[in-house]
Amino acid sequence: MKNGLRAILARSTIWLPYLWLLIFFLAPFVLVAKLSLSEPAIAQPPYIPAMRFLDGPIGWWADIKRFSIGNYLFITEDSLYWKSYLSSLRIAIISTFLTLAIGYPLALGMARAPRAWRPTLLMLVILPFWTSFLIRVYAWIGILKKEGLLNQLLLWVGIISEPLTILNTNVAVYIGIVYSYLPFMVLPLYANLERQNQTLLEAANDLGCTNRAAFWKVTWPLSMPGVIAGCFLVFIPTVGEFVIPSLLGGSETLMIGRTLYDEFFQNRDWPVSSAVAVILLMILLVPIMLFQRSEARARSRGQ
Repeated sequence: MKNGLRAILARSTIWLPYLWLLIFFLAPFVLVAKLSLSEPAIAQPPYIPAMRFLDGPIGWWADIKRFSIGNYLFITEDSLYWKSYLSSLRIAIISTFLTLAIGYPLALGMARAPRAWRPTLLMLVILPFWTSFLIRVYAWIGILKKEGLLNQLLLWVGIISEPLTILNTNVAVYIGIVYSYLPFMVLPLYANLERQNQTLLEAANDLGCTNRAAFWKVTWPLSMPGVIAGCFLVFIPTVGEFVIPSLLGGSETLMIGRTLYDEFFQNRDWPVSSAVAVILLMILLVPIMLFQRSEARARSRGQ
């Protein structure tokens, strides 16, 4: 009896994550994919259902024949969409690099700090999460505008002679993204660096390595799992970011999140916006799958 109960608990532990993904990821994705194959209509809802699940098998076949890839063809023909994808990828890549450049020294300093200080430093990194994301982004409007704190500080120090135009530019978007997603880069890096064996650095120094050489030959290679995890945690949400470019970016800031919002709520073209969302998801899934495959091959080779 106990063995049977343990087997049931073990199976439930395995299947619960799959059930969670099925309900909250796969099912919504199937609905969005089905909607992307529908035709737009001036109605409520603003599309013609391509497959109604209550019609039965005969009705399903009749509806499947109405599936159309015209929405995907329209996206490839309209330059607005592929320019939005390219701009989002460019902004996400640059923002991820900047976040890594700032977050790695910060995480390394936290990992090398005295052990008694580390909980406090970790709390300071997590502290921004105690405030609403929207409020934190709104705060940057007051900092970056022409009469804001940043321009006032630069004028007072004498670095500039007139206020800079930072708000409603791509620079403001980079600042907002790096600030908002910096903890997502620092936390996995700190977790990796804090667990590294410091005797390896001592051995490298004993063998003639300078501190800089020991970092590039020991610390950096061992921290690659944290680097990759942090880059994924920053890159993936940044590609589809909507709030930051809407509040801090200008009219020339093209990101697929804003385009997707406009299609859904302004143009009310749900089929096209669903096709945009499906393509965005495919773009994000490909690098994740490639990374997982390379990791599996490395583990199978014993590396």
